[in-house]
Amino acid sequence: MLKKLFRAWQQLADFVAAGLLAIIFVAFILQIALRYLFNWPVGWTTEVSLLAWLWLVLWGASFVLRDHDEIRIDFLSANVGSRVRIGMAILGSVGIVVLFGMQLPAAYDYVSFMKVEKSSYLNTRFDVLFSIYLLFSVAVIARHLWSLGQLLRGRDPGVAPPDQTSSPL
Repeated sequence: MLKKLFRAWQQLADFVAAGLLAIIFVAFILQIALRYLFNWPVGWTTEVSLLAWLWLVLWGASFVLRDHDEIRIDFLSANVGSRVRIGMAILGSVGIVVLFGMQLPAAYDYVSFMKVEKSSYLNTRFDVLFSIYLLFSVAVIARHLWSLGQLLRGRDPGVAPPDQTSSPL
């Protein structure tokens, strides 16, 4: 049941990311068509593209990418044993949870303060537009808390499962 729910959430997250990418593409094509075919430059398409890009990047990092999909600089952890690697990952996850937890109240204050500003063309409040950062922060904390649980059990969640590894060719 939990796996089914997780799979449905993953599909929804992928669908939202694909939708945001489609919005960026359509806004980009509209911007080109309106400017060069009709000699009617508009600014709202740029604003739509930028806001959709912001949401796409933070949404994707929060809910679409898996730990083993992230790019990592692992020249230190690749040259140590699994116990040391797990210990390093525990320290890293604890650091991320602490730092993101410390910044969360200030981030919330800033995002909620931004309700006084609106975007230029869409006239949308900035607190709504920047709320994705709060979701991102909470998702990062939750993912690293889950990782900590896995690491404390001796499992490294950042390692790709055997069926997910790619061929060297």
